[in-house]
Amino acid sequence: MYRERPALLPGAVVWTRTAEEHDGAVHPVLPDGCMDLLWNDGRLLVAGPDTRAHTPSGAAGLRWAGLRFAPGTAPAFLGVPAHELRDLRADLADLWGEAAARAAAAEVGEADPGSGLEAVALARAARSGPPDPLTAQVVRHLEAGGTVAAAAEAAGLGARQLHRRSLDAFGYGPKTLARILRLQRALALVRGGVPYGEAALLAGCADQAHLAREMRALGGTTLRAYEASAKRETPMPSGSSTTA
Repeated sequence: MYRERPALLPGAVVWTRTAEEHDGAVHPVLPDGCMDLLWNDGRLLVAGPDTRAHTPSGAAGLRWAGLRFAPGTAPAFLGVPAHELRDLRADLADLWGEAAARAAAAEVGEADPGSGLEAVALARAARSGPPDPLTAQVVRHLEAGGTVAAAAEAAGLGARQLHRRSLDAFGYGPKTLARILRLQRALALVRGGVPYGEAALLAGCADQAHLAREMRALGGTTLRAYEASAKRETPMPSGSSTTA
């Protein structure tokens, strides 16, 4: 069973998932522009930004909790540029060192790991300072369907400057982020029952065929297969269940 709630950390979401012993289904995790701090049976991991669908390992434990950061906000918390974690799952100890990771794991505990992750993030954020304010501006612009060129102009940056800042904040360039956010807009419409062609146009794709190509390129599946999976089980967030 999957549950989520808004976190006290601005823009973040706390989520938990408990699988039944007999649940052998493995649901691919689609890119969403986010990064996650994960807890799994006492182990702390970081899910970097994905550029393609990630299939969780079947060897993972049954209990998961996570803190999903808004796009562009995790690097300030982790102290690592996002591009260094692109398409990776890493032990927190590899980023913070063994002692700091053990202390964080002890603070998370096991009674309510979701709230524990939230507490760790709030304490760390108080020391690390706020994320690059440019990131939220870029995300808002692209989520609204704006172009990368217009986002750069609004931010007062050249294309190369925006690309460098985006690599650090999101893990990839603004064009990839725009594609991922557009796909997520379309899939939200599909989950709401909007026909594929209409969802494609509303999300900013040229047509249904364009959306289908993006679904295969970024999600590794078809629109029909995704819709069927979404009806069976609430999709898990980016990076939310996997071993490193």
